[in-house]
Amino acid sequence: MKVLVVDDSALVRTAVSNLLVEEGFEVITAKNGKDAIEKTLKHNPDVILLDVNMPVMDGLTALKEIMNKKPTPVIMFSAYTKKGAEETITALKLGAVDFIPKPDSTLFDIADIKKEIIGKIKAISRASPNLIRLRNLKDISKGVIRAKWKEKEKDVAVLIGSSTGGPSALEMIIPRLPGDLPAPVFVVQHMPPNFTKQLAERLNSISEIKVKEAENNEKVRDGVVYIAPGGYHLGVRRALNVVRIKIIDGEPVNGVKPSVDVTAKYLAKVYGGDVIGVILTGMGEDGAVGLKEIRDLGGYVIACSEDTSVVFGMPKAAIEIGAASIVKPLHEIAEEIIKQLEVKLYGG
Repeated sequence: MKVLVVDDSALVRTAVSNLLVEEGFEVITAKNGKDAIEKTLKHNPDVILLDVNMPVMDGLTALKEIMNKKPTPVIMFSAYTKKGAEETITALKLGAVDFIPKPDSTLFDIADIKKEIIGKIKAISRASPNLIRLRNLKDISKGVIRAKWKEKEKDVAVLIGSSTGGPSALEMIIPRLPGDLPAPVFVVQHMPPNFTKQLAERLNSISEIKVKEAENNEKVRDGVVYIAPGGYHLGVRRALNVVRIKIIDGEPVNGVKPSVDVTAKYLAKVYGGDVIGVILTGMGEDGAVGLKEIRDLGGYVIACSEDTSVVFGMPKAAIEIGAASIVKPLHEIAEEIIKQLEVKLYGG
């Protein structure tokens, strides 16, 4: 497998290259965006690791060119800062598949992110055939879905879990939900602090429905999408018949924080079977157990199909343990959410 490592720091290029060579990868390096475009066209890498801030040509400009000339799975190296988070969300919008937060270059220690780099490269290299298909799907999946809502007799919640490739997948679902949706939507996207706030702002800017990062103790309202804050678990609690957000600083679950499983279990306690769960693209198995609990209580769970997932790990795990009620391609999931919400609220 061929990996192109693009970074203006010789230290970073060397450290990452040595790590990848040790793991059996063939490595090419580039020191700026212009160099990266040339080497992508010449060497046809399977995966590109791309830094953002570089001289001559920055990573975002190079990413646009690569996606136009030779679409290739790209993982961004991102700074742990507000600006870094903003640039990362932009990169994901432009076609990058995932990102790896990079330690400060003055303190750079490859051991800190070794496992993440290797795991993501291996998973994402297998995603290549789906990338062009997913880019084309974005043109199909547009427009807010309208429904005639009646007075509701019970509370229903929607849960969406995602990881690698999730931000782009969410852009094909959230903007299609109407502002008058008679249910709250809880989104658990595996991301570090800073990044989830930028994701919420990005989704809010392109959606009719309100999207925000969840805050501890705030009242849960219909027609709002709550994004789990990076570095924390998202829960809910009911007191005096009011449901409120509960932000939990616990240990990682399934190696991640926030975890879909944690949120699913809280929703199962508060809403019982009146939950519509969605499991999207992502590595690992997070969400499968919690969504199985929801389905066993009478909830309805939608798993994203393999051919419209960047990485099929999380949907596959849910399907294999019987958590999924149905498997749907990504561009049909928003309609399925609306349809099942009507069933939950009014029967049918």
